[in-house]
Amino acid sequence: MIPKMNLVKLLESPVILENLAKLYGHDDLIKKQQAQRYLKLARRHMKFFSAEPVAFFSSPGRTEIGGNHTDHNHGKVLAASVNLDTIAAVNLSNDNKITIFSEGYSAPFVVDIRHTRAKTEERGTTTALIRGIVARFKEFSFNTGGFNATLTSNVLVGSGLSSSASVEVLVGTILNHLFNDARIKPEEIAKIGQYAENNYFGKPCGLMDQMAIAVGGIIAIDFKDPLNPVIRKVKSDFSQLDYSLLVVDTGGSHVNLTADYAAIPREMQAVAKSLGGQTCRDITYKKLIRNIASLRQKVGDRPILRAMHFLAENERVEKMVLALEGGMFDVFLNLVNESGASSARWLQNNFSTKNPNEQGVGLALALTEIFIKNSGKSGACRVHGGGFAGTIQVFIANELLPDYIKLIESVFSRGSVTQLAIRTVGATCLNRL
Repeated sequence: MIPKMNLVKLLESPVILENLAKLYGHDDLIKKQQAQRYLKLARRHMKFFSAEPVAFFSSPGRTEIGGNHTDHNHGKVLAASVNLDTIAAVNLSNDNKITIFSEGYSAPFVVDIRHTRAKTEERGTTTALIRGIVARFKEFSFNTGGFNATLTSNVLVGSGLSSSASVEVLVGTILNHLFNDARIKPEEIAKIGQYAENNYFGKPCGLMDQMAIAVGGIIAIDFKDPLNPVIRKVKSDFSQLDYSLLVVDTGGSHVNLTADYAAIPREMQAVAKSLGGQTCRDITYKKLIRNIASLRQKVGDRPILRAMHFLAENERVEKMVLALEGGMFDVFLNLVNESGASSARWLQNNFSTKNPNEQGVGLALALTEIFIKNSGKSGACRVHGGGFAGTIQVFIANELLPDYIKLIESVFSRGSVTQLAIRTVGATCLNRL
């Protein structure tokens, strides 16, 4: 059982301040700001539930560093948790219900944990995710119980930082700490979140987002066996480099892009099946080239290009890991640029063919490439996340940051550049980090 915390002493608690430093860094001003953020959330919680929270939780967003659109074909990815997060103030309830107030929503999400069958009318909602997570806990004979939670998040929606997966992992982590003494491994919490999103929410997502968020830090994941992915922590400290990691919001909408996203795994798998496999992990570049003439007739050119991207990106992830752990940051940056070029030319997810006049991702990449080239410094950029619209990822020298932000904001909008930091801790409870 998690010990109750005196809310009045939140800002003074050495445990909380130490754990805030682990999550957000050692800058005293940032720690104070984060403590105030939790205190504000706790006061909102008391307003909603007339009870002090007994625990505080944090679930980060994530950034994909390498392996663009590889996980769904059982490939390799490189990802990391970031300092933007979804946080929760929580207390136990006695009504067999999970009740969650989330900032930005007028009504709470309420799930009676005694009823876990999926409901068609809930698909696409947070309520469905909660119900699916509880259902999976019960299937695995894990303990469940009712709780009240108040949430707020600064994980940018539509940014490729996985705001929805952050919430999924958060709910699983709350159940893990409150009712299971934190015995369930982060990897299992990630799988439970994916299950809920696939089977209750109704989105056929991979496992990369949930895994990076649950485990934390920089991780390499091999999805050759998707039910038992191989996860390895990558030893590299970005904070020691004189570079910034950014995401740039190009302002594009993800509405009506479902078909574009779904076409990528489907086309990759069509190539694999034509060559006797199930996914692109089952084929080799040599076999692909040997059969390329007949494949053009069977599946078309774009699926072949996307399969080629998969095979090259899979190898690139391993090279990225070696470069980071070997302290070869310039080599790593070159590989990031290669990944971006492959996504643009072979994977083709920089814009939707349904709306060719909207190419914010490509425009932001072009501006960034020219800026870095003219600066004489090393740097890198690539599409971030699913693509077609949304954000790009940028690695840029700190001395160039003010001029770069000025350029990008003059084209897109004020606040379109977000500076990230790699967070070493995954989803967790601040009371017992």
